[in-house]
This record gives sequence, structure tokens and C-alpha cells, in this order.
Amino acid sequence: MNTIHVAGGVGVADTAMASYDAALADANLHNYNLVAVSSVVPAEATVESVDEAPDLGPAGNRLTVVEARRTVGPGDAVDFREGGRAGAEDAESKRAPRRHPDVAAGLGWATGPGPGLFYEVTGEDPDDVRERIEAGLDAGGDLRDWDLPDRELRVETAAAEPDRFTTAVVIAAYGESEPIL
Repeated sequence: MNTIHVAGGVGVADTAMASYDAALADANLHNYNLVAVSSVVPAEATVESVDEAPDLGPAGNRLTVVEARRTVGPGDAVDFREGGRAGAEDAESKRAPRRHPDVAAGLGWATGPGPGLFYEVTGEDPDDVRERIEAGLDAGGDLRDWDLPDRELRVETAAAEPDRFTTAVVIAAYGESEPIL
């Protein structure tokens, strides 16, 4: 398990689970049973961003991952202007226009001479996701008093479709898969 592959994808489908599965397929990680772990990179590992994950073993195997995932669906809408004017007289006519939120999922990693860290963030705005990843990596390194000079990040984004579910994922897959039974 010397290489951790970071891959991302986007999926759109009629259900939340189907859109998640489609996003995993876009990253070539749809045939594994994903087992999430916290965000520590072992010292002996290298982290490599790839367009899609390589073959990591037989379908149905267990695969250890760190995952950033965001799904929005047909019922998800937000005001353009936060807070709007809810509660005001004639509030319905004064309410800010509604929109369907976008999806952004990001994963950043910081490594150095020893162990490293992943930090996962989701939201609507890719720039905000990137800023929060950087802040999280800073905080995690400071908490551990680790020197983590090498940093990268990956963010997957999509405009949500109004009548379907949309999912964005970024996944760090630790090494090869292993039999689950």
C-alpha cells in the first residue's frame, strides 16, 4: 500500500444513491465496498492525483478511503440572498429568488518527511471549498506539530440539475482492495 490514488467524479441520476454510484463510476471506484477512515496519510505512502482510479482489485472487495461527497436533489433550493425577507408582511412576494445549489467536493493533502494529512470539505462554492481545505490542513498540521510543506488539492464541481440528483465526490483510495470475506 505505498500509493494512495486520489480520483474524483460527478454523477447525475433520478435518486441520490444512483447519482452517488454514477459519481463513483466516473472516478472508477464504483465496484468496491468503501470503508472510510480518518484523514492520516501513513509516512511510507505517496499520494497521486489521477483522472480515474486504476484497477485496485476484484469487484466486491473492501477499499479503504477518505471521501469528500456532496449530493443535492430536486427539493434542495436556497435563497440567492441569505436570510431573504421571511416573516415580513407579504413575505412571499418579497422573498429573494430561489435557486438550485451547485455541488463542490474537495480533498486536500499535506505531506512532509513523516506522516501527512487529508482534509475533506464540501459546499457550493469551489473557492470557498479550497480556502476551507487550506485552513483545515493548517489546523491539522499545527495540532500535531508536523512539518507538512508539500500540499495539493482536488475539487470536483457540477451545476445541479433541477429535477434530478447530482453528486460530486473526491476520494483518496489507500492501496489495493482486500477481500471482504
